[in-house]
Parts: sequence; C-alpha cells; structure tokens
Amino acid sequence: MDEEEQTKLIDLLRELVVRLLSQNPQDTTNPNFQNSFRYALRILSSRLTPSIAPDAAAIAESIKRRLATQGNSSDALTFSDLFTKFSSKTGPGSVNNKWAVLYLLKIISDDRKSVKNVISSSNLLPNLGLNESELSNGSRVLNGKEDKKMSWRNNGVLLVNKDPENLRDVAFREYVNLVKEENEVSEEVLVRDVLYCCQGIDGKYAKFDATVDGYVLSDLVKVPRATRVMVRKLCELGWLFRKVKSYISESMDRFPAEDVGTVGQAFCAALQDELTEYYKLLAVLEAQAMNPIPLVSESANSGNYLSLRRLSVWFAEPMVKMRLMAVLVDKCKVLRGGAMAGAIHLHAQHGDQLVHEFMKRLLRRVCSPLFEMVRSWVLEGELEDIYAEFFVVGQPVKAESLWREGYRLHSGMLPSFISQSLAQRILRTGKSINFLRVCCDDRGWADAGMEAATAAGTTTRRGGLGYGETDALESLVIEAAKRIDKHLLDVIYNRYKFKEHCLAIKRYLLLGQGDFVQYLMDIVGPELSEPANTISSFKLAGLLETAIRSSNAQYDDPDILDRLRVKLMPHGTGDRGWDVFSLEYDARVPLDTLFTESVMARYLRIFNFLWKLRRVEHALIGAWKTMKPNCITSHSFTKLQHAVKLQLLSTLRRCQVLWNEMNHFVTNLQYYIMFEVLEVSWSHFSNEMEAAKDLDDLLAAHEKYLHSIFEKSLLGERSQSLYKSLFVLFDLILRFRSHADRLYEGIHELQARTMESSLSSRDKNKSSRQKNDKYTEPGSWLSDGRKAVTQRAGEFLRNMEQELDALAKEYTSLLEGFLAQLPVQQHVDLKFLLFRLDFTEFYSRLHPIV
Repeated sequence: MDEEEQTKLIDLLRELVVRLLSQNPQDTTNPNFQNSFRYALRILSSRLTPSIAPDAAAIAESIKRRLATQGNSSDALTFSDLFTKFSSKTGPGSVNNKWAVLYLLKIISDDRKSVKNVISSSNLLPNLGLNESELSNGSRVLNGKEDKKMSWRNNGVLLVNKDPENLRDVAFREYVNLVKEENEVSEEVLVRDVLYCCQGIDGKYAKFDATVDGYVLSDLVKVPRATRVMVRKLCELGWLFRKVKSYISESMDRFPAEDVGTVGQAFCAALQDELTEYYKLLAVLEAQAMNPIPLVSESANSGNYLSLRRLSVWFAEPMVKMRLMAVLVDKCKVLRGGAMAGAIHLHAQHGDQLVHEFMKRLLRRVCSPLFEMVRSWVLEGELEDIYAEFFVVGQPVKAESLWREGYRLHSGMLPSFISQSLAQRILRTGKSINFLRVCCDDRGWADAGMEAATAAGTTTRRGGLGYGETDALESLVIEAAKRIDKHLLDVIYNRYKFKEHCLAIKRYLLLGQGDFVQYLMDIVGPELSEPANTISSFKLAGLLETAIRSSNAQYDDPDILDRLRVKLMPHGTGDRGWDVFSLEYDARVPLDTLFTESVMARYLRIFNFLWKLRRVEHALIGAWKTMKPNCITSHSFTKLQHAVKLQLLSTLRRCQVLWNEMNHFVTNLQYYIMFEVLEVSWSHFSNEMEAAKDLDDLLAAHEKYLHSIFEKSLLGERSQSLYKSLFVLFDLILRFRSHADRLYEGIHELQARTMESSLSSRDKNKSSRQKNDKYTEPGSWLSDGRKAVTQRAGEFLRNMEQELDALAKEYTSLLEGFLAQLPVQQHVDLKFLLFRLDFTEFYSRLHPIV
C-alpha cells in the first residue's frame, strides 16, 4: 500500500470514529477519541480474517434472504436495487472490496440482534461509544437477592458485570479440593502411565497383569471407578501393541525358516511401518503430556495439554488400526504365502473407508512378493519360490512327464483375489515356457512377454504390478498366454510335425495303409504260424522292411518309417506268433508328452484288435482260395459211388455256406471299424487339432480321439462282455479255416487216389507211387484197394460234415448272442453296428430278438 492510500485510509478511519463517538469533528484532541482511534487502528492492522469466502454476491443474497424472512419485503427489494447499483459501479472512486463492506454491515446488524444472548462483557469488544462518565450516568446497577447482576444497554450492546460476591470462584475451589480428595494420583501421571503402557512398558501405577491379560491400575491406588475404567480402555491399545510387536519379533527371528517366507516377511515389514507411524503419534502425545492440565476455574483455551478424555479422542483411529492388525496377526500365525495374502484380503472387504485404505496399503506390501512370483513365472517361466509360498508347485520329473506332472496348482496357496480360471491360465503359461525351453529346446518365447506387456498396457519390470491391479494382471496373463501358446503349437505342428506323426500312427498302427498291411500279413503269415518261442524279432524286422519297400509306404518320410518297429509281447506256453506280434511307434521328445506310455499302450490294444480282425479276414480269404479251384474238379469223382459223390457235394456246399456267413460278418465288422470308427474319429480329431488354442486343448482332443476309438471298437470297459464274445467268434472262424484246410487236403488226396486207381499197369502204379511219395505212407488211402478208398472217403466226408455242422451250430449260437447284446450297448454307434450286420433283417426274422 503506498503512502497516499495509507493517508486516505487513516482519514476515513478517523471520520468513522468521530461519527461513532457522536462528537465534534474538530475536537480530535479528546483522550477518549485518541484511545478509540488507536483501538480501531489496531483492529484493522491485525491479521484477523473472517471465516467466510470473499463472495459479495453470496453475502448480498444472505442479507436479502434474511430481510425477506423477517417480513421486510420492501427493504429486501430496496437492498437488492442498492446492491445492483453498488456492484455495477467501477473505476475511480469506487470501492474495491465490496464484499468486505457488505460483511461489515452484516456483522453490525447481527451484533445488535444477538446482544441479548451475551453473557459476559469480557467476551465483547469495547464499545467505542462508552466512556467512564457515560458509564456512571447511563448505567443502572441492580443489587439484591432477586437480581445480583448489573446490566445496562447503550448503543445496542448488553454488558453483564462480574459476580460481586465471588461465588463462582468459591465453587471452583471446592470442586478442586474434592477432586484432590478422591484422587491420590494426578491425571498428568495417569496420562503418562497410559502412554508408557501403549508402548508395551509398565507405568508407575498401570502395569501388565498376566492373570487378566491386560494393563490395569493397582488396587492400592485410590482413583474413581470411572477413571479406572477409562485407563483400562485406553491401555487396550498397549495390549494390542504387545501382540503385534511380539508377532513381528518372533517372525523376524525365525525368518530363514520356511514357515515365515517372503510374504510373511513383507507382512511383518508392513506392520512395522504402521508401528513406526504409531511411534510418531506417541512422540507428539508425550510432548503434549509435558504441559500441565489447567484447572476448571482457569479460563483456558484449547491449549496443548493432554487429559484422559483428550487421549481417548487421539486414540480413536490408532485403536481401530491396532485392533485390525491384532486380528490379522492371530489369523496369520499358522498361514504363509498365498494363503496368508488371501486371509488378509478377506478383511479388506470393509465398508469403513479408513479400514479399507489401511488394508489396501497393507496388502500392497504383503502381496508384493506374490505378484513378483506371478510376473517371473508368466513372463520368464522361472519359479522363484524358495519357501513354497506360490500357488504353482513344481517337482522334478522326466522330460516326457514335464507337462502332465511337472507343475500343478496348490489350491491351499491360491489367494482369494485370484480366480481359479486365472490361476489355471497362469499355470499353463509358465508351464508352456518351461516345455518350450526344456523339451523343445526353443527360445522363441522370449519376446512374448514384452509384446504381451505392450498389448496389455502394463510393464514387465519388477514391482510393476501389485494388489488392487488384478484386472491388469489378468490382461497381462491373457496376452502372454495367447502368444506363448500360439508359439508352442507352431513348434509342435511345424518343427516336430505332430499332425504327420498322428497320420503315420493311423496308417500303420491302426492298419489304415491297406497295401502295406496286406503284404505284411502275406509274408509274415508262415513265420507267425510257428510257436512264439521260436520266432526271431530280427527276421520279423526284416520282413517289415520288405513290406515297406514293396508298398506305397516307401514314399513316406524316412523319419516316420524309422520310428516304426516290430514288438514281440510277452508270451506263454502254447502261444503262436500271431498272439505276440505287434507294431510300435517310437515317439521321441517332445512328442512323447502326447504319446505317453499309457497312450501307446492303448494304441497297442487297438492294434491287437485290428490285427486279429485282419488275421481272421486273411484266413477267410485263404480258405476261399483253397475252395475255389476244387469246385471245378468235382468231375474227377465220377467213378465214385453215387452216395459218396452226393455226400462230397453236400459237404462242399455246407462248407461254402458257412464260409459265406462268416465272411459276411467279418466284412461288415471290418467296414464298420475302418470307416465308421477310425475315419470318423480321425475327421473329428483333425477339426479339433485346427481349433486347439493351447497344448491342453490338443491333449484333450487326442484323448477324445483315442476314447472314441476305444468305445466304438468294443474295447471300453462297458463293452467287455461284447468284446469277449467277439473274440470267441474270431477263434471259431480260425477253427473253421483249419477244418476247411483239412477238408480240401482230404479231397486232394481222394482225387489223387482215384486217378491212381484208374491205371492198370503196375509200372504206372510204381511210377505213380514214386511220384506221390506223400500219399504212400503207412495208413494212407493208396495203400488200400478201391473198395477201401471208397469206404474211407465216405467216413472222412461224414466226419467232416459232422464237424462242419457242429461249427455252424456253435457259430450261429455265438452270433445270436453277439447280436443280442448290441441293442443294449450305451454307445449309439454300436447300435448301428447291428443295423449293418442285419440290414436285410435275416437274423431278426430267423431268431427274433426280445
């Protein structure tokens, strides 16, 4: 403020004081005027400011509203008009602080209206219109029992004098004496004792009592009951402090132990930080406790002293926090790792904002190690879990078992703020990285973490994620999993050719390569007819190589053909080569994760079933090859007796009819297996391979593919009775093949004997015997005469016909039993097998199925 404005302000203030004193403007030497002027100048020079915002419009609106509510509507309108003119005037000569002028007018009006509520003149500013002479002339003193107060009214201010008899001071002194009689210990001492107890230290009078498990005042100390109760309530904070402090000390002393862990250490550090803030509060309170507590008689303002009641107000917020920490300490004593974080998280679901913010701050510290483990596992595949605190648990396994058994979720360590689906995705993401690194020897996943963080809008640095950022964590995990899983499938499909290997297993183990299977069965058949203990696996391996080179299999990838090998299963006494022969496929790392030993064992069971089916088909084809040439040689038996000739034709016809029935059954069964089971399952599997998003989806699709083949091929547990019936039928068909071979061997011998008996010359007989040595052995038909040949031929044909009839009857019975079981099977495709086998309803009309 410059000198001119200051002079102008002083002149205005002098004029205001003259008007208030109602005296001659020229008489400024009056001592009363000088005192009033200095007083007014001191008020304006002080730093006192109103507790309202400097808003002229708001003050004007308040004044107008008050005038209107008092019934002075005309005054309100007049004031509104005057304020409009007053506020619109700007420039030289106008008032800058318009709100201050309005505020001054308002408080002057309020002062005049509230003068009746004034109790003591000591609380009022001196009235500038009063002096000693006016006080003596214009006041009225009222003495007596009815009215012991002196009051007077001047310029709108009511003043009340002090008690002339000092009754108030006497009452205060009596109250102080009474308090001293009831309390042996002053309140200042009790306050200091409470502060000591709140630090876990025994005070002079308040000490920790183990019997009641708390701080109490000694019974020997004479204090009012209310004071004793208040001291005990305040000392509850010390009891809670002891519990929290004891937990921190015990945990930190045992820290290297596994039952504490990094999450427990972080929890202790967070508790220690809260105790540090608590210590700061106690330091402030101890400083205030040094100031004496003023007596009631003293007109004390709210100074920096500390009483028990003030202490209870100070302790309100720390008490809430300390109780919460004590509850958490009790809850977490036996917990660690993710379980501890989850238990603390449950207490954060609170409606009190103070508790919510406190728990959020605490959990950010506690969950920091846990979120760092998640970040390291998802982005780097590293399991940094020394103290077994993480919800992902690893164990040492072989490479082929890494995916299925190497890592798993520990549900007990899964915190409640991480959902089960997110935990599964976290597990799979880190597992994929380790699978790529260990089994596939691949490093292409390294950039996926940075790309995922960029896509999710987060960071990959340590400490980048914390409690309360679960959405950001889930976004990061989803993006990382999407990229790493895609890269893993690309490696499996392109680098390790998973689809090609699956197709190779279908073609060779599931006998889908027809020319290879037929040629293999032709060349290994004689070898497999020998006893199992006489078969050489090296010879069979050579025959397998021959079958590959003689079929279209020779054009396959050499790596695939190199994995195909002969395997001889364990055999017992009496087993033939057909019973122990099988093929196996060598699935190397990392494909052995999908083609495990159990999976290959199931493939082996399917192969054995299909191989048995192909063997039966091959046997029927061999029987047909034997039967076909002999059908046209029946004219050679014209010289036989008519009865024998009819019996021969009847036996041949019986054999061919039975062969047709068996061939019908085997052909339709094989068609069902090869097309409706294998091809349909492969088609579904191919579609699911294309739709797979991660290795788990691929494993599930392959498992579904195998399960479908098992159930539809009668290999499932629910079809065991049907499977056994089918194999009995297979054995019966193989017995039929042996009977058919015996029949046509006998027919060949009969044909040779008939031709030999037609020769009349002995030389020709001798020449014929030398030429057919195998028929000249003792017991042969050629050693007998013509009548004997006819007799023995009749017996042989009768025996064969009886055996064929027995076989036909047994086959019909077994087939009926097999067909009767098909409609009750749970798998729908097995019901359609009945339709294929009986599409003409021949069996159902012949033997209706109930």
